[in-house]
Amino acid sequence: MKKENKIALLIDCDNVSHNSIEGVIDELSKYGKVNIRHAYGNWKSESLKGWEEKLHPHAIKPIQQFAYTKGKNATDAAMIIDAMDILYSQNLDAFALMTSDSDFTPLAMRILSNGITVYGFGEKKTPMPFVKACSQFIFTENLEAIEEEEKSTSEGLSKKTKNELRQDTALVKLLRTAVEQAAGEDGWSDLGQVGQYISNKTSFSPVNYGYKKLGDLIRVCELFEIQMKKDNSVMFIRDVRKK
Repeated sequence: MKKENKIALLIDCDNVSHNSIEGVIDELSKYGKVNIRHAYGNWKSESLKGWEEKLHPHAIKPIQQFAYTKGKNATDAAMIIDAMDILYSQNLDAFALMTSDSDFTPLAMRILSNGITVYGFGEKKTPMPFVKACSQFIFTENLEAIEEEEKSTSEGLSKKTKNELRQDTALVKLLRTAVEQAAGEDGWSDLGQVGQYISNKTSFSPVNYGYKKLGDLIRVCELFEIQMKKDNSVMFIRDVRKK
């Protein structure tokens, strides 16, 4: 029986919107079970009313943190201390840090140094040091867009088009390098190995381009030939320039 990964989700409610929490939990469900769900903030504050309504439906435990000093974010310190306690007291496979604050960059790096995956979720204003520090980072606005797309049953509201994907030189370089590195003797690359190479190298996620799966993005960009093998359950790809 395949081991189910255990994940701790820690939410900095002062610096991220409540509107994407459903999408965050759905995304994490792809990787394992979210055993720990903590939300940090001053729950006496009116600004957290939106978050308050999300706690019970999603089994999230609120952690009260008073603002002892004006202008100082006590929530950050409480979340960091709790994260370190959890790191050493629980046998976890991954942490998910939901915040748009770069102050959590050292925390992400510290968790990674223990060989534990860090999933980051934050708004597009999130500073790049924190984005890059995570194993994988997803902008929460994209999760909101995908959720609204599903509700409206319309297509392509947030998806990057073929031309937009191909014009993103950094993305194209990343994909081609990953495919080349994962290629077998026959020149074809298992998509799973391509995805593993990408996750080891960067904080990339197809969700930031409007796609739930890497395979969907690969199909749209048309940069690679595609072969389905093992009863159509496994995708293999090859750079079209190799023809």
